[in-house]
Amino acid sequence: MAIVEVSIVPIGVPNTSLSEYVANALKVLKNSGLKYDLTSMGTIIEGELDGIFGIIREMHETPFKKGVMRVVTTVKIDDRRDKPATSETKVESVVKKMG
Repeated sequence: MAIVEVSIVPIGVPNTSLSEYVANALKVLKNSGLKYDLTSMGTIIEGELDGIFGIIREMHETPFKKGVMRVVTTVKIDDRRDKPATSETKVESVVKKMG
């Protein structure tokens, strides 16, 4: 299972707020059935890469459907195959080591 962080930024929108575009992209993710966690700087998605890549493509397209002409999407992938990992276990490991 992979842990993926995605951030979708429409360029050239009329104002500085992006929350409407984020909400539209998250509607796609919400309907996907994948586990996700919205953060202030991006969204963490957990699941199989093939499914995640397809959903990210759909999310990336949502600003274009609202008339945006340019979108920058950043994707970070943690694909650990030696043992199971989740977003929670990664955080717990760091907190534990902090003492």
